[in-house]
Amino acid sequence: MPRPTARVLTLLELLQSGGTRTVAELADRLGVEGRTVRRYVDQLIDLDVPVESVRGRYGGYRLAPGYRLPPLMLSDDEALAVLLGLVAGRRAGLTTTEHTASETASAKIRRVLPEHIARRLDTLLEALAFTDQPGEFDTPDAEVLLTVADAVRHRRPVSIRYTDRDGRRSERTLHAYGIVAHSGRWYVTGRDDQIGEDRTFRLDRIADARTLTGSFETPVGPGPAQRVLSAFATAEYRHEVTLRIHGTVGQIRAHLPASVASLEEHAPVAGEDRATERWLRVELRVERLDWLPPVLASLDRPFVIERPDELRDLVTVLADRLTSYARQA
Repeated sequence: MPRPTARVLTLLELLQSGGTRTVAELADRLGVEGRTVRRYVDQLIDLDVPVESVRGRYGGYRLAPGYRLPPLMLSDDEALAVLLGLVAGRRAGLTTTEHTASETASAKIRRVLPEHIARRLDTLLEALAFTDQPGEFDTPDAEVLLTVADAVRHRRPVSIRYTDRDGRRSERTLHAYGIVAHSGRWYVTGRDDQIGEDRTFRLDRIADARTLTGSFETPVGPGPAQRVLSAFATAEYRHEVTLRIHGTVGQIRAHLPASVASLEEHAPVAGEDRATERWLRVELRVERLDWLPPVLASLDRPFVIERPDELRDLVTVLADRLTSYARQA
C-alpha cells in the first residue's frame, strides 16, 4: 500500500491539475476514507500550500488561484538530459508497466520548467526523429523491478513467481547478481536455488517478487551483463552450429558478438596474444541458418563447418550464386 506521504503528494498533484475536487472523488482516487482526505488536506495547509474549501452541492477542495509550486531548478543541459532520457527509454521499451508513466513524468517536468527552457526543448523534440518504430516489448512491473533491485543491492534472496516462454509457471528463489537492460528488455541474472545453477530471467515475466531473509555472496567472475550475453549464446535453439574459423578474436567478434556466439579461446603459446590469427572454435545456437552464410562471407577468413550439414549446403548455394553474378559482370 502507498505510504501516507505518497498519498499526500498524490493529493497535491490532483489538486494542481485544476478545478474543484469533491471529497468523494479524492477519497476514491486515493483509496482512503473521507476523513482521511481531510487530514491530508490539513497536512498540505501546514506546509503552506493554500488549499481552499468550497462549500455547497458541488463543493470540495481546490488550490488557491495563481498558486504554483516553485520552479524545478534544472540547467538547460540537465533538463535536456532528463527529457531525452525519458523519450529514449520509451522508444527502447525500457519503461514500467505503466505505459503512460514516462509521458506524465515528462509533462510534470515541463510544467515547472522556466518558459525559455521549455520552448527550446519543444523545438528540439519537434526536430528529433528516429530511424525505427517504438518497441512493442512487454515491460516489467515497477514494484517487481524495485524489489529485485533492492535484493541485488543488499544481497538478499528473492522469491519470484515466473512464467517461462512456454507458459509454464513456477516459484523460485533467486540469488540475484544484477539487472541488465538488453535490446529493449530488462533481465535479472543470478543463481536459481531450485536447480543450483546460474540463470537469466526476463523481468516482464515475473508476476511477483518478495525479498527473503538471509544473505549471499556474489561469486567472483563475469559481471551481470556478460552473464546475460553468455546465457543468450548458450540458450537452446533449433540448430546447434559448430565452426572453426582462422583469425583473431577481434576479427571474429566483430561479426559474431558474445550475445550470438561462444568462442573457445585456447591458451596462446609463448609470444602469442589475442591479436594473433589462429584456428578458434565458435559455437552458436540459432532458430534459423539462412543469415549465417552472408556473415561467414563477410568475415573473409578461412572457416570449417563442423555441423550442421544444412549450413554447408546453404554456404555452397550462396557461393554458387555469387560466382554466377561475377561471371555475368
